Amino acid sequence: MKRSEINLAINEAFQLFKEMNIVLPKWAYWKPNDWKNKGSMINEIVQNGLGWDITDFGSGDFENIGLINFNTRNGSLANMDKPYCEKIIVVRENQVTPSHTHILKKEDIINRGGGNLAIQLYHGDYEGNLTSEDVTVKIDSIPKTVPAGGKVILKPGESIYLVPGVYHEFWGEKGKVLVVEVSTVNDDATDNIFVNANPRFPLIEEDEAPEYLLVNDYEKYI
Repeated sequence: MKRSEINLAINEAFQLFKEMNIVLPKWAYWKPNDWKNKGSMINEIVQNGLGWDITDFGSGDFENIGLINFNTRNGSLANMDKPYCEKIIVVRENQVTPSHTHILKKEDIINRGGGNLAIQLYHGDYEGNLTSEDVTVKIDSIPKTVPAGGKVILKPGESIYLVPGVYHEFWGEKGKVLVVEVSTVNDDATDNIFVNANPRFPLIEEDEAPEYLLVNDYEKYI
């Protein structure tokens, strides 16, 4: 994935957040030099993976396969002092997040505005193998059952509750979607299982300088 794509995606997110009256923590707007010499005051941000997380899941095709995340709060599996996580996500129209599940994380995915969020569902094991079982989920706390590979549509204001073993692939319909994810602690380095073994974080081609740092940039730049 090119750094220029990442820079554009973050600026695109800023624009959508402005339209939706979403204001991020002040460090969301820091340039790379602003992170220097902050010492221990940024320990929780760095150690718990807070901040910008832009990925093409190793596809090399961000226009069609990718996701724009901002991780606003998160705990650590090591000590669980904060047992929850929140993400603000931009899902572009027809831009797919590939089918995956989690080993530990339980999550609510909430459509907060924009277009519709389409989600394809399967049951599967923890090696990426899908089954033909029907899938029952809760939409705004009300059970809904779909066949394996069935699709649910979340309109603005609607949410879905997902548990480990439920594989989900999603994309935007009828425009960009502003999504909020509320979950148990999130560890993207260890807790994702993709059907097609997609890498969670991209290999970045540095075709221009970063305007903002990603969570996977911290080790290099801070």
